[in-house]
Amino acid sequence: MAEDPLGNVVIAAGDPLKIASSLVIAGPNIQLGVDSQRGVEIAIDDRGPVAGHEVELVAEDDGCSAEGGQTSATKIASDDSIVAVIGHSCSSSCTPAAPIYNDAGLTMISPSCTAPALTGEGTHVDSLLRTAHNDNVQGRLMAEFVYDELGLRKAATIHDGSPYAEQLQQVFADVFVELGGEITAQEAVNVGDTDMRPVLTSIATGEPEIIYYPIFTAEGGFVTTQAKEISGLENTVLAGADGMISNNFLAAAGEAGEGMYISGPDLAFTGGKYEAFLATHQEKYGEPPTSAFHAHAYDATNMIFDAIEQVAKTDADGNTVIGRQALRDALYATSGLDGITGNLTCNELGDCADPKIAVNQIQAGAYVPIYQGGEVIGEVAAAAPPRAGH
Repeated sequence: MAEDPLGNVVIAAGDPLKIASSLVIAGPNIQLGVDSQRGVEIAIDDRGPVAGHEVELVAEDDGCSAEGGQTSATKIASDDSIVAVIGHSCSSSCTPAAPIYNDAGLTMISPSCTAPALTGEGTHVDSLLRTAHNDNVQGRLMAEFVYDELGLRKAATIHDGSPYAEQLQQVFADVFVELGGEITAQEAVNVGDTDMRPVLTSIATGEPEIIYYPIFTAEGGFVTTQAKEISGLENTVLAGADGMISNNFLAAAGEAGEGMYISGPDLAFTGGKYEAFLATHQEKYGEPPTSAFHAHAYDATNMIFDAIEQVAKTDADGNTVIGRQALRDALYATSGLDGITGNLTCNELGDCADPKIAVNQIQAGAYVPIYQGGEVIGEVAAAAPPRAGH
């Protein structure tokens, strides 16, 4: 049998077909990764054998960090029996992982790495595809919502140095200025910081009407609670993004999170597939999904399975042979895949999503969709209610 340019994976009859996941499954952002991990597990259960083999999942933790991404990708790449990867969770982890997989001939599909550079001209690595949206879409929609629907004209942003946060806030800022708004400050905090008051005090001097900080659970919680303590920010509107969609963030933000706006994937999927997924999730795990990318992970897993079944061959000894380049080519050729998240079609830079973005508002400790399909839906609560004593 002809050798594939990137090598072949050979699976003996009766042996499992191994795929890997690298998602954040520990630490403060655990709910983001576990949410996706469960999407992968449900897809494996729903699918059953693939190319005549039971599927074995090798699960690693990407740490939602560059170091974690490098470590987990190196470990996965060292196992030449792994066929493909679902992951990583965070753009800071996807960025160093993609070249490692590329060198090993592996292909990854991320359910939640959204940084524009990952699929940008000149910055995209061939090993990476994603079922998550591109934050060029999310940043623009959030800017349009703030400018057109909230009627605000002065905004500040905060990022944490990660590719996700830095690039998303920049898209928001660029579009907000394009629409006619003013960016009063673009500040940064570090992952692990707990005292956000100096940055917030600096931001307050510009008198922004809204602060958009698309960061993660722990740091987002500190920004949210401490903003209300800063003179001049007591009634400033607060807004974040999908890195802060979890019950852990709601707990960290507490009362101060009430009224916040959070952009992220629109989970108002139509059709019986998602209803069946949710029912299975509840039965299997005893709770609803914990974050926003479970369906994207489910679709990514099925994309891989479809591509494997297209390219798998049987050799003279009865082994299943999967060419790594053939598999990658089949993934890039995905067109019109009927997934939970929509009809997925991949372009030459690895963007496969049917991107739908919503804005949620935290109301009574829950994420309530208020802006979908470019229209305000439901009732929008006061965005920044004064806290007692202020």
